[in-house]
Amino acid sequence: MKWTKLFTTDVLEESDFVKRVDVSGKKLCAIKTKGRIFVTQTKCPHAGADLSFGWCSNGNIVCPYHRHEFDLSTGRGKAGQGDYIKVYPIETRVDGIYVGLKDAWWKFW
Repeated sequence: MKWTKLFTTDVLEESDFVKRVDVSGKKLCAIKTKGRIFVTQTKCPHAGADLSFGWCSNGNIVCPYHRHEFDLSTGRGKAGQGDYIKVYPIETRVDGIYVGLKDAWWKFW
């Protein structure tokens, strides 16, 4: 797993947010809610909406298109949706907030 610095720890003092971030060439959705940081995939699996234009409700990220909701801890969609999103691991260190991305098991020369 490759850990990449996403934010300084100052972000924990800021207001809650939902925004898109670029990390190692990947577009991800960063969410700060109730003093915690979460990072998920950007695209909603239902219709491809950009989740960074959504909002948080009761520990879920809500898709801006069709209001599908996904648990920020597990990525599971609400009952009856039958879908999920990828949630990336987060580490808080002295110098910042890091996101864990899996290393590719293959590489081109």
